[in-house]
Amino acid sequence: MRVISPQLEAHFASGLTTLATCWKIIRTDGMELGFTDHDEPITFDSLDYDSIAGFTPTTVESKSNMSVDNLDVEGQTFPSKITEEELLAGLYDFAEIEIFIVNYEDLTQGKMVVKRGSLGEVTINQQMFQAEVRGLTQHLSQTIGQVFSPSCRAILGDSKCKVALAGFTVAATVTEVINNQTFKASTLSQAAGWFTGGEVQWSSGNNDGRRMEVKEFASTQVVLALPMGKSIQVGDTLDIIAGCDKTRETCQSKFSNIINFRGEPDVPGIDKLLTTAGTLNKTGRNG
Repeated sequence: MRVISPQLEAHFASGLTTLATCWKIIRTDGMELGFTDHDEPITFDSLDYDSIAGFTPTTVESKSNMSVDNLDVEGQTFPSKITEEELLAGLYDFAEIEIFIVNYEDLTQGKMVVKRGSLGEVTINQQMFQAEVRGLTQHLSQTIGQVFSPSCRAILGDSKCKVALAGFTVAATVTEVINNQTFKASTLSQAAGWFTGGEVQWSSGNNDGRRMEVKEFASTQVVLALPMGKSIQVGDTLDIIAGCDKTRETCQSKFSNIINFRGEPDVPGIDKLLTTAGTLNKTGRNG
């Protein structure tokens, strides 16, 4: 049930409405942004909502069975607010979003909230972006507690893993830039694959303070999982952390940390159970 003011409810019932949809985004760095599909800017609750063409949501689907709501928001990058560089840099990952409707002729009537949630996956294609909006029920679908898995469930260096990352972190400087996803750096003499699955933490340059996972590493060349939001330049400094593939062998041989391994590689999986059941059926011991 949505709560709206009697004045706005009467406006909905009047048959002739002057409505506008607004989007309020609160990034993880605290910045608040406002947008509207109205043909003129709107100021509501002390926040300016810019008129932006092509910024539209898909049909909102909400169900009573507590399943995750379905909604996407798509639009064009906005030079002064939503830029392609900031989207690629992850500034909008997990940002809070509120979508609501107002009467642009009388903003004192308040608002009707259509959806609240957070932004999920954001994709970009030729200055157009599409963002998944995850409703509040998304939090109810998260796994709580421990589960069995053949690979380690800990994150390298966390309180469960207990590996001291300082011993597996190398400070380096960019010596050659192939593109915004691939570069070469000094002091990286480790074997191929040593940093694969690890993480780069930029300590200077255009991407200072940003992080990105490492996709591949070989012969001082680093390939990131995704391009950085801003250009990488020769001389940029970074800290690169060794990668962990979550296997028991790597935990023992690379990190000497088998005592803290958080996986169960010897527990039979579904494939083993199905193979066993099929064998029993063929021999006639089970039905």
